Formats: sequence, C-alpha cells, structure tokens
Amino acid sequence: MSSAIRPTPRPRWVPWLLAAIPIFPPLYLAALGALGQLRTLPLTARRVLFFFAATQVIAALFTPQPLLSVGLAAARTLLILAMIAAGVYLRDSRHLRPLLWGQLLIFVTAWGYTLGTQGVAGVQERLGHPYYYVVSLGLVAVVALWFVLYWRGGGWWRWPAGALAVVTLLAAGSRGPVIALLTGTLAALAFQQERRRPWVLLPAAGIVLLAAASASLQLPVKPVERLLNDQTSGREFIWRDAISGWQSSPLGGVGAYQGGPYLTYLYKDGCQLTPTLARNEISCPASLTRWSSVWLIAHNAWLHWLLETGVTGTSGLIAVMGYALWRAARQGDPLTVAVLYGFTAMNVVDVVVALPSPHFAELWWVCVGSSAASAVPARSNHG
Repeated sequence: MSSAIRPTPRPRWVPWLLAAIPIFPPLYLAALGALGQLRTLPLTARRVLFFFAATQVIAALFTPQPLLSVGLAAARTLLILAMIAAGVYLRDSRHLRPLLWGQLLIFVTAWGYTLGTQGVAGVQERLGHPYYYVVSLGLVAVVALWFVLYWRGGGWWRWPAGALAVVTLLAAGSRGPVIALLTGTLAALAFQQERRRPWVLLPAAGIVLLAAASASLQLPVKPVERLLNDQTSGREFIWRDAISGWQSSPLGGVGAYQGGPYLTYLYKDGCQLTPTLARNEISCPASLTRWSSVWLIAHNAWLHWLLETGVTGTSGLIAVMGYALWRAARQGDPLTVAVLYGFTAMNVVDVVVALPSPHFAELWWVCVGSSAASAVPARSNHG
C-alpha cells in the first residue's frame, strides 16, 4: 500500500515571492528549485508529463536546425516542468493568492503610467502598461477577478480590488480575456465540488467550436463571421502563415522560438514594443531588433505549437492539456478550473500557455501541477 504524501512546509518568504512575481516576472525562475516535486505525482501524471517532454525534444530533431531546436526545446520544456512542479509544491490554489497583491500594483502602475504620459486620451485609446501588452493586462485583470471571486473568507477589501480589476479589464479593451472570463467562470460553476453541472459549459463550448470552425474552414456563418472580423484583427492572415510554415516541416515544425519569420503578416512590421510605449514614441532598441521574431505568436495556441513543434510536439501538448482539464474537473477547485478552462478557450484567438510570459502563462502550468497533485491525498498531521 502506498503511503500518502505529507505536504512540504512552505517558508514564510514564499508568499512574498509570489506577490513580487507580477512586478518582476523573472522571479518565477525560482520554480526550478521545485523540480524534485514531480517525483511525488501519481504514475499516470508522470507518464503524461514524460510523453509531453519526450515529444517536445523528439520533434526538435525533425526541424530545419535540429541542434539549435533541441537546445531551445529542452530549455522551454524544463521551464514548463518547473512550473508544473511549483504547482505540485503549492498543491492548493489558495497558496497562489499572494499573486493578487502584485497584480493590483500592476493595475495601479498601468493607470498611473497611461494617465501620466497620455492623459485621458490614452485611456480612451486603450489602457496600457510599460511591459504588459494590452491583451496581457486584460487577462491578468481576469485572473485578479477570479482571485477576488473565489477568495472565501475575504473582507471588505474585495470590493475595491474587484472594482479595480473590472475597470482595468474594460479599459484594456480586449475581447480575448472576456472569452477567458466567461468560459472559466462557467467551468468553475459547472464543476464545483458541491454540485456539478457540466451542461452549463455547453453554450460556451458551442460558441468556441463554432468560432474555430468558421475561421479555419471558412464556414458561411455571418454572425460568427462578423464577430470574428471584429475580434481577429488580422489573425486570419497570421493563422494562414502559421499553417504554411508548419507545412514546410510537418513532423517536427520549425523549432521553438523560431516561427517568427514564417509569420510574415507580423514579421514585416519589424521590432515593436507595447502599443503604450509606441504611442509615447519609444521605439524598439537596436539590441533587441535581431531577437524581435522570438516573441511573435500565431494567435492560436495549437497552430503556434504546430508551427514550432509539428504534429509530434502538438500531440504532447494536447495530451497534457486534456489530462489537466480532466483532473481539474474532477478536483472541482474553482480557481484552478477557471484558469485552466478559461485560458484554454482564449487559446483559440491567442497564445496564453507559451513560456516565457509576464507570469500568466506560467500560472496556467502551475495550475496543471496543482490539478495533478490533487490526485495524491495529503497526509494529515494527526496520523
């Protein structure tokens, strides 16, 4: 008989570290120290993660530049596994709550910077932040709303915190985060522990599938087409570029972080910083110009993974995604369910699971780890 796993005592500095991560994202590299936690996962979870890691590295062998691709794929996979291990270490989503304090400071910074440099006209244009893209800012606002909504036992402070997150979401003006908010919240309602109602997800799933089919198969669904025409902002051209690039190397893709030149619709614009900085006439430094293609994305997670890792690597991503969504639905923790399902829905029109990011993609993988860890009951201190 296998014994239960005793929870690892968490030092007092861990909440402070989590609170600081939204402000200084490289701090999440501390998760590398938790890699040993993966050994405590159930056998099924370890097999899924092994399959994921193996497919990422094997795919790199079939890219145009295999040596470079293997190194980059190994680095990205190691970072992803570290985030999953951090989720295993934290186990309960309640331990992620300190992130909210850093997120609220990011919102205050966004409002202060936009109003201070551009005035009310800047907010009317779109609220921005020096190093958070407008879509990222909206998504972080959604995560903050989930923290406030599912923080049981919170006090009066939740009202001003929630209000700040709401106005930030609205001022960022991005529809992708709204998709995440609606889908994630409905999923949390559908899979709550007390009363499971999976049918609640049917309308959201139908809309997401219809939107994806209309875009990829060019179905003549006029209402969806109008919605996507407003939503995609040229994404249909980016998706075509991604498919064309994948077709040049279907088995292993073109390599991690090497898909930028194939996304010609974006690549032709050269190096660009956030729209907020661009409105302040702050251009991309010459030292970053040669690396500008690294952070270009296909605006669809699965097309992006196909472009970079081919069918081999994408099969691993789908496997770990499917396992995490299944585990989260069974676990029923509302925050974990909201993040995993909401981000997955948003991946139809964006890429919010690719690392590195200003901490939101890392959060998704941390929730993958906490959902997998929920299969191992913690041993109580009483025996």
